[in-house]
Amino acid sequence: MATIKKRVGKDGRATYHVRVRLKGQALQCGTFPNITKAKEFIQATEAAMKEGRYFKIAEARKHTLSQLIDRYITDVLPRKPKSQFKQHAQLLWWRKKIGHCILRDVTPSLIAECRDFLLRGKTVRGAIRSPSTVVRYMAALSHAFTVAEKEWQWVDDSPVAKVSKPQEPRGRVRFLDDDERLRLLQACKESSNPYLYIIVVLALSTGMRQGEIMGLTWKDVDLEKGRIVLQETKNGEIRVVPLVGHALELLKEFFKIRRLDTSLLFPGKDPQKIADIRFAWEKALNDSFIVNFRFHDLRHTFASYLAMRKATLIELRTLLGHKSASMTVRYSHLSEAHGAVVVGNMTREIFGAFEDTIKKE
Repeated sequence: MATIKKRVGKDGRATYHVRVRLKGQALQCGTFPNITKAKEFIQATEAAMKEGRYFKIAEARKHTLSQLIDRYITDVLPRKPKSQFKQHAQLLWWRKKIGHCILRDVTPSLIAECRDFLLRGKTVRGAIRSPSTVVRYMAALSHAFTVAEKEWQWVDDSPVAKVSKPQEPRGRVRFLDDDERLRLLQACKESSNPYLYIIVVLALSTGMRQGEIMGLTWKDVDLEKGRIVLQETKNGEIRVVPLVGHALELLKEFFKIRRLDTSLLFPGKDPQKIADIRFAWEKALNDSFIVNFRFHDLRHTFASYLAMRKATLIELRTLLGHKSASMTVRYSHLSEAHGAVVVGNMTREIFGAFEDTIKKE
C-alpha cells in the first residue's frame, strides 16, 4: 500500500511525500518535487519489494563508493598478498576520483568516463597509461563490486561489468637470437655480481619468472631428482620445474659454496633479503649490445626455443605454468613455422621416390 501527501512550503513550492508499505517489509519513504517522480518511486519500490530485492536498493542509497572501497581494503585485500600493493593503489585512485558518490549513482556511464580519463592520463613517470594498465584498474574495482553484491548485498549488480574494457595489445614475444645469447651469457659470466650468470642460465633453462627465481630457497631445489618445486607462483598453484643440463650442474657446484646463514639461493647483504641484480643486469645488457630486452624476455626466449624445437602448446603451457591457453598461443607461429619444415621433410620422403620414378619415365 502506498500513499502520497502533497505539502506546500513557505515559498509556495509543492513537494510530494510518499510512504510505501508492504506486508513483511520495512516502511519506505521519499520526498519528490512532482507527482510524476513520486509515482515512479512507488512503482519501482513496490516491484522491488515483491521481488525481494529492495533491501539492496536501500543499501545502495546508504553507502558511498568510498565506504565500499574502505571495507574491501580492510576485509578482502589482505587475503590477496600477491596483488595487494598494486590493487590498493588502484582502488585509492577510484576512491579519490568518484568515492563521494553513493553506490546508486555509480553507473556504467560514470565508470566509462573514468575509464576514458585513465586512458588519456599519464603515469607518475610521465608515460601514457597503457590499455593493459587501465584494464587492471577496472578489474580491481570490479572485484570490489562483486564482493559487495554477493557477500555484503549492498548492490544488485556491478556497474563495471557493463563497461567494455580497452583492447589490450597482443603479448610481446622478444627472444634472443644465437649471437645475442652468446654475448649476453659472456657478459653475465664476467659480471662482478656472483649470482647473475647462474640466474640468467636458470631463466633460459626453466622459463621461470624473475620473482620465482629470486625467491628460491634451497628446500625448493631437489638436486638429486633434478627439479625445482615452486610453492608460490603467479597463478597460486604449485609448479614442478625440470632442472637439467648446465643449470643443474651449476646449482650442484653453487650448493657447495652456498651461504649457511640463510635458506635463500640468492641473498643480499642482509641474508634474509633477496639480492638486487638490477644494476648488474642492465650493465650486462649494455656490455653485450642488446637493446629492447627485459629480464622477462628470458622467459619468452625459453618458450620460443622450445616452440622452434617442436614442443607442443600443451607442453609449453605446462612448463610455463600458464593458467589459460591464450597466454601460450603467442608462440604458435614459431611452432607452425618450424612445423612446416617437418612436413616438408616428410612429404619429400614419401613422395620423393615416386617423383624420381616419373622423371625416369
